[in-house]
Amino acid sequence: MPSAIRYLPFAICYLPFAIRHLPSAIRYLPSAMRYDLTRLPLVKPLLKSRWPQFGLTALALGGFVLAIVAGLVGTPVGNRNFGIGFVWIAWWALLMLVAVPFFGRGWCSICPIPAPGEWLQRGAILKPQGRGLGLRRRWPNRLRNIWLQNIAFALVALFSAVVLTQPSITALVLAAFLFVALGVSLVFERRAFCRYLCPVGGFIGLYAQLAPVEIRVKDPALCAAHTTKTCYTGSADGYGCPWQVFPGSLIKNTYCGLCVECLRTCPHDNIALNLRAFGADLAAPAGRRLDEAFKAFVMLGSALVYSAVMLGPWGALKAAAYGVGSPAWFLYAAVFLLLIFVLLPGLFWIAVSLVSLVVTHASASAVRSDARQRVTQKQLFIALAYALVPLGLAAWIAFSLSFVFANLSYLWPVLSDPLGWGWNLFGTAQAAWTPYLTGVTPALQTIVLLVGLAWSSASAYQIANEQLLGQSGRLPYNQQSGRLLYNQQSGRLPHRHVGQAAGLSLPVAAFGFLVTLILLGLLIA
Repeated sequence: MPSAIRYLPFAICYLPFAIRHLPSAIRYLPSAMRYDLTRLPLVKPLLKSRWPQFGLTALALGGFVLAIVAGLVGTPVGNRNFGIGFVWIAWWALLMLVAVPFFGRGWCSICPIPAPGEWLQRGAILKPQGRGLGLRRRWPNRLRNIWLQNIAFALVALFSAVVLTQPSITALVLAAFLFVALGVSLVFERRAFCRYLCPVGGFIGLYAQLAPVEIRVKDPALCAAHTTKTCYTGSADGYGCPWQVFPGSLIKNTYCGLCVECLRTCPHDNIALNLRAFGADLAAPAGRRLDEAFKAFVMLGSALVYSAVMLGPWGALKAAAYGVGSPAWFLYAAVFLLLIFVLLPGLFWIAVSLVSLVVTHASASAVRSDARQRVTQKQLFIALAYALVPLGLAAWIAFSLSFVFANLSYLWPVLSDPLGWGWNLFGTAQAAWTPYLTGVTPALQTIVLLVGLAWSSASAYQIANEQLLGQSGRLPYNQQSGRLLYNQQSGRLPHRHVGQAAGLSLPVAAFGFLVTLILLGLLIA
């Protein structure tokens, strides 16, 4: 607790600064600036070649299979089993601390889970060679959303305490992922499992909106004039988009798996791999949906629960989470589901509703009445929920810092003795457990959470401006960048809109501040 007391005042003092100054700073970021990485000499040949991608996928698949085998036949002691060490320490650290923040869906491009099914579906491992297996049915229209992914993640999270610690349960979960992906690939077209079912892919897609890389077309007009659309339908050089996305209409990273098949199939060299500003997708008003908004609450609430269960001091809570099937576990499951699907979204809805009513009545002359009628309460709730995405990622990074640094040293004996059978392949089987960076982890977590709070506050302010001005048509959008066109001379919004935007962004800032305080208490205390 003393360390928590040392850092909490920084968060308390931070809220006024975040609301007043940092949100307005986002207007001056060079968010529309992009650099096409395929212009670099070696990048395009590496991306067009299938061997690097296949090699990484095969390596990941080997580790995946070994994790399943180790979980089934290896030692039942979690911290001595490769299944636990490889998946929940090494892979999780790389995913949450490196891959998702910096490469978005980069992991999806080499994920081993859909690989066997995809190879059977295509009838080839590398380039197209003919018709493969499977029925190739379309995914049902009413299920073309991520509600199933939200439910799947919640179900996995309910059992996470035992999944993260018992090798046999980890093996069964991984095997289930593999066989479900295989079955879906043989029934439905392309990567339907990844797009609509995978619980990991769901949250990666949500946070991929913040990543500084993207796949986009260079010239939309050239793409529109190309009638055959080989980037979507495929050609002799590559497959049609496995994610069922047409690159010409791609406006955000959520459903782009970075597989670069479009780069291989485009005959006009019109596909770019851009380096861009962090969080560029949050400013694109198109494509916001309720299922994605709820994903933000599911992930934020799960980070709170994970932090309390895995790192908190409450023995009764830990016992309930581990006691699957017991009355205490059912109570824990009910509270968890209530938190992520009802309580957090409900509180946010109430806050947005109250503030929007006050702001609308206090400054009704600032926006035309027809604009106010077009912006419904549901639209405002969905739009502002996207501002929570940066804080959600920050919460998971902060949690992962504690979890990974405390357990990273378990990897060294596991690498030498993956099954716990007394091997010593690399001479590290007897390496003692040693937590790393314990002195600086609280400071790192505080910085990460405060950056996430600032980012969410800034995004909320920008989204509020968009709702007030973009809907009224007073400030049109740049269709290519997805950004509002501000006064080019002053670089500012009209003064009469500033108060409204600050008011509408207040629920996000206050909501995020409360969540940040709770996380700081859980993680640092």
